Amino acid sequence: MHKLGAVLRLTRVEHSAMLAIAVLAAEQLAGGLPGIGTLVLSLIAPVLVSMASFAINDYFDIKVDKLNKKNRPLVTGELKPVQALYISAAAFTAGIAASAAINTYAFVIVVVFTALAVLYSYRLKEMLLLGNVYIALTMVIPFIFGSYVVGNTLGTGIALICAMIFASGLGREIHGSIRDFGGDTKVRNVVSLPRVIGLRGSAAVSLALYLVAIAISAYLFLFVRPFAFNTIFGAVVLASDALLLYVSLGYVRKTGKSERQRRTSARFFDRARDLSLLAMGLALLAILASAFLSFYI
Repeated sequence: MHKLGAVLRLTRVEHSAMLAIAVLAAEQLAGGLPGIGTLVLSLIAPVLVSMASFAINDYFDIKVDKLNKKNRPLVTGELKPVQALYISAAAFTAGIAASAAINTYAFVIVVVFTALAVLYSYRLKEMLLLGNVYIALTMVIPFIFGSYVVGNTLGTGIALICAMIFASGLGREIHGSIRDFGGDTKVRNVVSLPRVIGLRGSAAVSLALYLVAIAISAYLFLFVRPFAFNTIFGAVVLASDALLLYVSLGYVRKTGKSERQRRTSARFFDRARDLSLLAMGLALLAILASAFLSFYI
């Protein structure tokens, strides 16, 4: 059980749950859930690719994670680096196989993002903003994937959801680069946004991105079915938006202090990571609830 827990932490299973929610919501919005066989495969494929991506990322990031004192299984010794490689290879292979059994669109999407996941962990994350953009895209792709499982186009609603998730995801990733600035710079020589424009400037960019995401959520609530004046969507997304504002304003405030004071803000940064993940999870649940309510009520 201890080893299983380490594997689940290595592969960030909580992120996989969010991906599954996104795929379900997209499928429902795009025309309704597919048959049970296709439905199961459509959940297995992105979940496994996500788990594999986190495993391969931790393999390449062992030194960075040690310097940043992260409680990751490869850092603590609960798992060996070679085990992370085996887990990643097996999950990538199974995920691609599952997508191939759905349709050509699903297969191509999964293969492309498998390649990008490996490239990101090996080199892409060291390039200015490209790594952040990739991670934000991984939050969007489940909606595109789910839409193409049941159809061959992206509707307006899904396109706007993708824009909202991408903006908030990119903002969250820039916050991550602020949080990991020390290790990223010293070990992997990552050319991150904080390295180019500073910590506070990066926090301001994140705030702007979160505000864009909030504006899109408001537009969805006012004008786009099935979200328009949906009280469940409005209430849950309002809570999500409030959390994002709290986190982004907190980053601006904390990074505006002296270097010594910034080091004491580590506790806030860790809490903010969890809160921003909660905010995005709430938004996904609101989207899922709206999609199903529009069909069954």
